Amino acid sequence: MSTATVPRCGQWRSSSAICAFRTRRPKKRGGTISHRLINFFPARARRIAATYARLYLELEDHSTPAKKGRYYWMALGAFASKTVACSIESLQLTWTRGVMGSTVREGLGQGNFWLFNDIAAWHWFYNVSPDSFDHCVEERDTNTYVTQVKEQVDKLPWAAQSLAKIDRLKVKPEVRQGFELVKKIENTSPSPRREENQLRHLMKMAAHEQKNILQNLIYNNADFSWWIKVQRNDSELRGLAKAFAVPASWVSPKLKVSFISQCDTDLPEYSNVASEDTKLKSYQSRMKWIELVGSQFHDLMRRKTSFMEAELSAMAGWVDTQDSVVYLKESRAL
Repeated sequence: MSTATVPRCGQWRSSSAICAFRTRRPKKRGGTISHRLINFFPARARRIAATYARLYLELEDHSTPAKKGRYYWMALGAFASKTVACSIESLQLTWTRGVMGSTVREGLGQGNFWLFNDIAAWHWFYNVSPDSFDHCVEERDTNTYVTQVKEQVDKLPWAAQSLAKIDRLKVKPEVRQGFELVKKIENTSPSPRREENQLRHLMKMAAHEQKNILQNLIYNNADFSWWIKVQRNDSELRGLAKAFAVPASWVSPKLKVSFISQCDTDLPEYSNVASEDTKLKSYQSRMKWIELVGSQFHDLMRRKTSFMEAELSAMAGWVDTQDSVVYLKESRAL
């Protein structure tokens, strides 16, 4: 391989952009630029939603507007991260936090943050260097980052307990398959075939996030899973736990995704509530629901393209959300 064609894989090891892409905001101090991680979990989740929306809309650095639609999971991911922000912001979750401690809040924050660190970087690198992507993805490993960058990564929230669980951000088969479909999408004109590949891509990336990231990070955590059962008044609970779960479930947020930029809507067309028998601890059970969510989302993206992309554009505007911003009781009838 000639020098001119050597893939720029060193960017995995030396680029600080990969460490916390879009989760830190610049702040001038004494004429230099320094960065501080956003502390408020909902504000962080809204910035993550904004980045997902911007990647889908081809607004991020090195984007290609003519290829809009290739990063299809990112559009659904924006709505999902918005849902995390709304869940943490909700008065119900704030109330239950006094009883449950910070387990649920921390779990949602941890899962959302490290999923972002994993999945946004794949898309960022594909934007920067699509020709070397297939080769370079095999080299991603937080243990091989240059010293300065590795030190930054190791200082990120939950890093000590998270990196081993998600295999130090190494590539997984679902990511490879998802980006093979990205290539097919960007090289296919608008057609049923392109739409089919978009849905296939979405489900590959959804499987990755649920199986390789969130299952290992939070759903295998016994404390987190137990409190989620309490919140949902799970049928597996017995005795005092069941008695406690009944009032807790009354004030807990529903397991619901709304396909709008605001927190909620009463219109079934733009929302999906998980069935009562959905077992969040189980990857297979969650995926049954996510497949329904994905199908509904896909249908809306085809039939209501302008509306859905307007909602994504609204979320893209959250990229500079500040720590102090709280959005409570957001709802819209449409």
